[in-house]
Amino acid sequence: MDAEAQESFREFVANRSSALLKTAVLLSGGDRHAAEDLLQNALIKAAGRWHRIDEPEAYVRQILYRQQVSRWRLKWPRRELSVAEPPEASAAADASAAAELRVVMRGALARLTARQRTVLVLRYFEDLPEADVARLLSCSVGTVRSTTHRSLARLRALAPELAVLGPADVEQQPSRDFSPVEVRS
Repeated sequence: MDAEAQESFREFVANRSSALLKTAVLLSGGDRHAAEDLLQNALIKAAGRWHRIDEPEAYVRQILYRQQVSRWRLKWPRRELSVAEPPEASAAADASAAAELRVVMRGALARLTARQRTVLVLRYFEDLPEADVARLLSCSVGTVRSTTHRSLARLRALAPELAVLGPADVEQQPSRDFSPVEVRS
């Protein structure tokens, strides 16, 4: 990689790695360490082809999705979830409801299968249409629809407290977070 491409890659990583890490955390079910590994592997693959990439973010996201798909297609999937520290509630009263919602949502997402979690992340966090999700996961649109339906039903069963939240609670959420309104649709 020449000096110009190397500088371009460094700028991309500095500017977009936090957004990409959020996606990776959701794809890995809240396991930040696995998400960091997922993102690091994706960036390593992208660095090797950097001079040929037209849309770097789309390319890296595609690698993230495909790596996650490869992980849940493994014959012996990892079933343990390790976290550095348990999640703690926020100190501020307004932020505590948002933090509680994120903890509940992440906990419920972590209890879904990797395939279910991936479909929900792509459909609701990344806001991709069913056809794009099907293309990314190499499956049919019908499979995406049925997986989404079953995933949402399971999510509702795992976290019934999300149905209690109203629209006012949703407005406090950052725009790129899952919200209960999106989950119920």
